Amino acid sequence: MPTALALSPHLDDAAFSCGGLLHGLGQAGWRVETVTVFTASVGNPTGFALACQTDKGLGPEIDYMDLRRAEDAAAIAALSLAPPRHWPFREAPHRGYDSAPELFRDVRGDDGIVPDLTRAIRTLIAETAPDLILAPQAIGGHVDHVQVVRALDAAEPVAPILWWRDFPYTIRDQTPKEPLRARFAGLPEVEARSGPEGRAAKGAACAAYATQLGFQFGGPEGLARRLEQEGGLERFRLEGDLPATLGRLVADVV
Repeated sequence: MPTALALSPHLDDAAFSCGGLLHGLGQAGWRVETVTVFTASVGNPTGFALACQTDKGLGPEIDYMDLRRAEDAAAIAALSLAPPRHWPFREAPHRGYDSAPELFRDVRGDDGIVPDLTRAIRTLIAETAPDLILAPQAIGGHVDHVQVVRALDAAEPVAPILWWRDFPYTIRDQTPKEPLRARFAGLPEVEARSGPEGRAAKGAACAAYATQLGFQFGGPEGLARRLEQEGGLERFRLEGDLPATLGRLVADVV
């Protein structure tokens, strides 16, 4: 059984960006491992870290990341995949980034998380022996996404990688930042298009992230509109050679 490994910075990125393909892989008999990097609960958050949950109507007594991990488990179940893995690394607001604009500026010089991420990724790859890796291009410029790309590069995997376009940054009105554009510019584009079943599964998975829908889309209706605009299409940059076992799930962009 071939194995696909989806490496998601946050609890929603993989489902938002390539949930249709992940569902398709599972239906085609692949073992699909979904791993989210930044999921640690932090007791008694303050300042900007606390505001990241109170601005969503969640009181300071609530374990925000525990709630989000439960949402992710429901989302991955909606894709008919095995339960996800959640790593205990802290999100950027708990690593010294103290405002929303800072999350999308250059990585802080004192953010030294990449070596630890690299070691964890190497261990994961050795354990799972993936035939295919899926990971973000860091479109939008979120520092957590950038650090995951850097760590995956440093881990030097031999498996082919489908680098996904980070939804919903790709569908906002303004042109998204692409701090790693040069890293991916020379790689060929490929796409995956889901049929009705895959689109429905992705829609259900994305809707499971209830704490994020108002902030990201203005509510469930906004999410549904954005997914409808996608038309079941997900795009990637391909590094390496696609496994033959992918069949017709992924096609070159003409």
